[in-house]
Amino acid sequence: MTDNDIQRCGWCLGDPLYLDYHDNEWGVPQYDDEVLFEFLLLEGVQAGLSWITVLRKRENYRKAFEGFNAEKIARYSDKKIEKLLQNPGIVRNRLKVNSAVNNARRYLDVKNSHDSFSTYLWDMVDGRVQVNQFSSLAEVPATTPVSDLMSKRLKKDGFNFVGSTICYAFMQATGMVNDHLITCHRHQACIGLA
Repeated sequence: MTDNDIQRCGWCLGDPLYLDYHDNEWGVPQYDDEVLFEFLLLEGVQAGLSWITVLRKRENYRKAFEGFNAEKIARYSDKKIEKLLQNPGIVRNRLKVNSAVNNARRYLDVKNSHDSFSTYLWDMVDGRVQVNQFSSLAEVPATTPVSDLMSKRLKKDGFNFVGSTICYAFMQATGMVNDHLITCHRHQACIGLA
């Protein structure tokens, strides 16, 4: 069987970076605080953009935001923010850069008040992966009652760029939801990781 014979979700076709992300990351349950924080920041960056745009800038973000080190990001000064806004390797949107700094601070607050950021997030889905059985991309929702709840809780705790659509994309990316189509080779594989 060649790579072209493998069934995948249609959204990832046509770009090797997308294929790699789909086959190795998307829908894999994540419990590591730092990985979850990285995805939360990147999903916020995605607002109004395509995910492939963010994926192409991901390594630049890792460099610009010091490996997504929340302790360092939380201390960014106005001068550092201005420097980031001159960096052509990232999305130079002041609201999104300020949001990264704010969300790093809120992330640290949550880590201090809960067992972990992971526990805080996974408690919102009762600690279990929701496995959906969609057969077409048209069936996959943009939001759910759980993403609505997550958005409300994150906003209440001071996070921003965490609307329900962003939260649902975050849940899909971090494996809180398995939205691989049932025809996709990763659907069953991700079930085995839950």
